[in-house]
Amino acid sequence: MRLLLASLSFMLGATPLLSRAAATYPVLTQFAQDWREFEKPAVNHCVPDYRAAAMAAKGAALPAFRARLAAIDSHDWSPTQTVDYRLVEAELNGLDFDLRVRRPWARDPSFYATVFGERSDVPQHEGVTAAPAIDLFAYDFPLSRVDQRSLTCLLGAIPALLEQAKVNLHESNAHDLWVYGVSTLRSQSEVLAHWQGGSLDMRTLEGNKHASLVGADKSLQQAVRRARIATDDFIQWLLAEAPSKTGPSGVGKENYNWYAQKVHLIPYDWDQQVTLMRRELERARAGLRVEEFHNRGLPPLEPANTPEAFRALVDARMKKLTDFLISSGIVPDQSYYRDAMAQQVIAYVPPEKRNFFLQGAAREPMGLFSHDYHWIELARMKFEPNQSPIRRLPALSNMFDSRSEGLATAMEETLMQAGLYDDHPRGREVVWIMLANRAARGLASLYVQANLLTLQQAGAFHAEWTPRGWSDPTSDLVAFEQLLYLRQPGYGTSYIVGKLQFERLISDYSHQQDQAGKPFSLADFFAHMNQSGTIPFALVEADMIATPMQIGGPLR
Repeated sequence: MRLLLASLSFMLGATPLLSRAAATYPVLTQFAQDWREFEKPAVNHCVPDYRAAAMAAKGAALPAFRARLAAIDSHDWSPTQTVDYRLVEAELNGLDFDLRVRRPWARDPSFYATVFGERSDVPQHEGVTAAPAIDLFAYDFPLSRVDQRSLTCLLGAIPALLEQAKVNLHESNAHDLWVYGVSTLRSQSEVLAHWQGGSLDMRTLEGNKHASLVGADKSLQQAVRRARIATDDFIQWLLAEAPSKTGPSGVGKENYNWYAQKVHLIPYDWDQQVTLMRRELERARAGLRVEEFHNRGLPPLEPANTPEAFRALVDARMKKLTDFLISSGIVPDQSYYRDAMAQQVIAYVPPEKRNFFLQGAAREPMGLFSHDYHWIELARMKFEPNQSPIRRLPALSNMFDSRSEGLATAMEETLMQAGLYDDHPRGREVVWIMLANRAARGLASLYVQANLLTLQQAGAFHAEWTPRGWSDPTSDLVAFEQLLYLRQPGYGTSYIVGKLQFERLISDYSHQQDQAGKPFSLADFFAHMNQSGTIPFALVEADMIATPMQIGGPLR
């Protein structure tokens, strides 16, 4: 035990050796492990149990976990240790909210889509899904015998899970969750169909993988086929039931505020976020018009409309961006960072099939590639895991969204202002257009959560306020985005809210350096921020800023 405490004391910077923190912080790490096991559903033969009785049992046991956490003596803990405590506390609040309000297992058909062919660009799946998720991208192909047995069990459980879902969802009346949720299950069916047909290519951190059933035993092949049949049957059931669903789908303002502040640790309520979204939308659209005026003497941005021209464009721009990140010191020169970015070079899509992001990428892809900073973050989590065992795992309830999506969005404008487009001013126009799009869709998502707009109306709003007509309200992309933002409260605003929190963090950190008589270094700022991990910005700030701003009272 003495050796264990000494090791923990060294890692956490706790002194003296047997201080209260050294003695009690391990209690929190053990609690976090117990909590993560409890949070998972009960599973029998790979079938998770989300029935009413099982979820009621979760609710009945939650107060005991709250009492255990509250009993941990965190007096005299370091700021870093206290942040870990707050992170775990927020995860408990997340389950509390799901049990009381969101109840995805009983309201949201998309919850039961569990097969994923591509790696998300954030630490965990976007939105909540039934566990265990079947992440095909995480497997090596051809499959080992062990992996075949595992997948046979997981895929073999899908028919039973979807039959359970029909019972669990019976009383749901959330119109938009049903109508739009069909697309999520169709995506699962398509993944299974492509896998069966031998044409499933998957995006991963390391690059594309090709999934094949060649050489797989008959049990796995049958499990894939039955999972697809069950998925298609579930889709037909949803289509038959959806017309009878007439109720609202948003959580409402009051619940939204509780979730934002108690789970995602966002310092702004619904009304404040509306103000922030509108301000950023206005700033982005105005910025675009001034940028266009500034560039009035330059040739317009023409899209690359042949495969050869597009490939040459994206290869050159990705190299320029990666070199800029590394030469500036924002990102250390590690091969796995370069590799992570190189894998995100996108394929050519003909003009008539381009969605919003591809419209911009065909003209100047560095805006989209700047957002791909996500993949550097994921590489860091893999190759440089956080020292804290609590922060090492992706936070539950998507509470990383403002940190992940906010930072990725911030990188678009930050790199622009840092000089990335100095030799290509027209490229700045794409950055402003992307910012306007993110603000418009975030604002629409707030109205949806307050049940002031339907998803169809939200898609039309977010397309209307996106410049140049690049956003099609009838596109699969817009439908996917608005459904995600409905299913995961706060995700739609996280791009802008997180960007603003990132900017506030730079401001406060630079002020702290000024007060200490030290020069500000953007590279040092990023290094310190990275040490905190992919956690809500409010907790990153608690790690980095000794004295938050005080003007006529605390701002936090």
